[in-house]
Amino acid sequence: MKRIFVMLAGLMLALLISGCPKEGGKSGEEPGMKVGFVYIGPVGDAGWTLSHDKGRKYLEEQLTSVKTTYVENVAESSDAERFITNLAMQGNKVIFTTSYGYMDATLNVAKKFPQVVFMHCSGYKTAPNVGTYFGRMYQARYLSGIVAGKMTKSNIIGYVAANPIPEVVRGINAFTLGVRKVNPKAKVKVVWTHVWYDPPAEREAAESLLDFKADVIAQHQDTYAPQQAAQERGKFSIGYNTDMATFAPKAHLTAPVWNWGPYYAKVVKSVQDGTWKSGSYWGGMEEGIVGLAPFGPMVPREVQDLVKAEREKIEAAATDKAKPGEPADCIFSGPLKDNTGTLRVKKGEKLTDDQLLKIDWFVEGVEGKVETGQRLFEQVPQASMSLR
Repeated sequence: MKRIFVMLAGLMLALLISGCPKEGGKSGEEPGMKVGFVYIGPVGDAGWTLSHDKGRKYLEEQLTSVKTTYVENVAESSDAERFITNLAMQGNKVIFTTSYGYMDATLNVAKKFPQVVFMHCSGYKTAPNVGTYFGRMYQARYLSGIVAGKMTKSNIIGYVAANPIPEVVRGINAFTLGVRKVNPKAKVKVVWTHVWYDPPAEREAAESLLDFKADVIAQHQDTYAPQQAAQERGKFSIGYNTDMATFAPKAHLTAPVWNWGPYYAKVVKSVQDGTWKSGSYWGGMEEGIVGLAPFGPMVPREVQDLVKAEREKIEAAATDKAKPGEPADCIFSGPLKDNTGTLRVKKGEKLTDDQLLKIDWFVEGVEGKVETGQRLFEQVPQASMSLR
């Protein structure tokens, strides 16, 4: 009887062990580390949120022991704090909050969970367990502006913009500098939607610009609606976030795109091996975090070669030692005037990172203005669009 009891006990133990979840992973990795992501839109937006979700999947592929989870459609409001807290309570050791409006919510939750690492995208506030990260998307914007400047016939380029924060203003300015480098006669008209993700509003803004003779539509929005509006009118488009060519193949010239995966893997690995430190990351094209989508077949070879040459200049500049606080590129080099004719950057000087992160004025060539302490307002005549 004793022998039978021992055999039964052994069998039960084996069954219990076989029923427990197994942790995958490579040798030397912390087994089963949980990593959470907070998204502002749906993963099916084909844009900003999709680009981060591709990065999340890349992370899991590279660090097979890591288990990720995400919450989507989280508004940039006080309610975001609840979602971030839930991820921390679920045992996530690293949490990426992927939109500017989550900044204060991230910091508030971080105070309650000092053993969790929080990484906030596009913000500027840090803490002992909070870091910030972003890419120099303005570099890719500049290159896409060169394409737009070469492809326009009307010399009117429309820009559908989301919210009037420095990130968006900086992108519009870099894009315009690219346009004007190859086509000084061209103008960039801006319409603000005041929302990151709203396909109908994005389309309406694009149509408003097309009504006023824009023949290239660029965007800082999360969906492909502006590009489809351009295609329906037989015009061209510059996308954003991901390669959206399949949604508007006859219009899509190229797009500034994100590649978050390698950075996410690097951060999580540093947390695993205990080398992570709080700080602010702002990587450029030389690191692969930003780039351009493939060119559409309508983009001439000479234009592609011109963009390639400019890209090589930007990447080469990153290897040079910039002065403290200066960007590793020369896109915002003087002389630079704003669109009122005031000299903002003298010859031989360039905007510092701090100035770029706080920029609130438009360069020469943008049709619009910045009201101090207020939102930005476009100068496109109000046609069918109800401005917000």
